[in-house]
Amino acid sequence: MKKVTTSSLLKMKQESTKITALTAYDASFAKLFDEQGIDVLLIGDSLGMVLKGDDDTLTVSLEDIAYHTRSVRKGVERAFVVADMPFMSYSTPEQTYLSAAQLMRAGASMVKVEGGSWLLDTIKGLNERSVPVCGHLGLTPQSVHVFGGFKVQGRDDLQAERILEQAKELEQAGIQLLVLECIPSDLAAKISQSLSIPVIGIGAGAQTDGQILVMHDMFGISANYMPKFSKNYLQQTNNMREAVSQYIQEVQDGSFPSDEHSFN
Repeated sequence: MKKVTTSSLLKMKQESTKITALTAYDASFAKLFDEQGIDVLLIGDSLGMVLKGDDDTLTVSLEDIAYHTRSVRKGVERAFVVADMPFMSYSTPEQTYLSAAQLMRAGASMVKVEGGSWLLDTIKGLNERSVPVCGHLGLTPQSVHVFGGFKVQGRDDLQAERILEQAKELEQAGIQLLVLECIPSDLAAKISQSLSIPVIGIGAGAQTDGQILVMHDMFGISANYMPKFSKNYLQQTNNMREAVSQYIQEVQDGSFPSDEHSFN
């Protein structure tokens, strides 16, 4: 099977083929997901919540992400590997370049940053230094204390217009992938249609170019709670490989996420 690249992800969008993605944190699960045909694996700072049991993602360090990126890379043959830039590891362009270099050397093929306009120059600088970038808008978990909790974003017209504007700015700055988290389905659809790059949703409805879930949520084993936008595939199949296969199938045929896993 051919390796997934930025070019093949772009082709999938152009051909209206849904992109499937999951978080992963070790070699064994990465191998399982890769063998089932998942397209993208994200070493997410969600590990702070699902592995460490914290209330948010802010305790995750760059070293944590690098360690888990090295582990995931060893289990992957085909999938595209993206690594999160954790809280305050990209507060200045210079810091960002050093942080990104550490994650790329650990085995990432792309780094992910949360935020909008303030990152534009940094994204351009990363591209100039041969680092592909994934953006992240909507509910950005590193901003949980600014938002006052894990709340759906973009429900009023002004905020929705701002998210759309930021998505366009990020694409112009050079991101090659965008994650939209916990925004209304109609806004996510509009953003996906407005951008030429692939848009991956989580709690953003079915009209994005693909979907991502936290693996612990998809298996129904998260320690704290099950988000509205997730679905327990292990409960339906009683087999991890079949659970992943069914998740992939439902994303590809458009049956996941349904209205019950989306926001209006």
